[in-house]
Amino acid sequence: MTLFDDARTHMIDSQLRPNRVADQRVLAAFAGIRRELFVPEKLRQVAYIDEDLPLGDGRYLMEPMVAARLLQEAAIERTETVLVVGAGTGYEAAVAAQLARNVVALEEDAELARRARAALVEHAIAAVSVVEGPLAQGHRQRAPYDVILFGGAVAEVPSTVAAQLAEDGRLLAVVRPAAAAVGRATLTIRTGGLLARRVIFDAATPFLPVFVPKPEFVFC
Repeated sequence: MTLFDDARTHMIDSQLRPNRVADQRVLAAFAGIRRELFVPEKLRQVAYIDEDLPLGDGRYLMEPMVAARLLQEAAIERTETVLVVGAGTGYEAAVAAQLARNVVALEEDAELARRARAALVEHAIAAVSVVEGPLAQGHRQRAPYDVILFGGAVAEVPSTVAAQLAEDGRLLAVVRPAAAAVGRATLTIRTGGLLARRVIFDAATPFLPVFVPKPEFVFC
């Protein structure tokens, strides 16, 4: 067993389990993915700490506990298709691939997409398709999706992306409006064509840059 294997086990036992991540499929999925391959090489020694890790250019790899709780709430079935918006280096997509039939990892940063493909090849994960394009547009070509997961916080969920959610589909995002001090992990479910939202927990997840709040103008 390597030091990274020990760190991965410690992450599960000290970060995920104590924070209400109890789904055995989700825990097994996190145990099966080498997180160190999805961070910059200089950060590999701290790949499993309970922090959001910088990937460069304002992008971050989500804290393990936040990602795990979001994926647990998604309740992904083996027959389902998942869209990860803002997939970054592909870590959440790789974990989701252990639970779903296939995963679309949407990324608009070409370098992050390249790193995602390299890490997925290293894992021999064929169920993830890394596609490049504007995050706010989603990926209509493969819609509708049973699950949509945002790989960072958003000021609001774009209606364009929400429209790509299937009936009975689940959308998971940390939503942080302009005036909010902290984000709220939110589960959105489409039922009868309508979207119902429920807050799950608070999270200080960094924004996906394209989804930061718009400046508010104050007139004197």
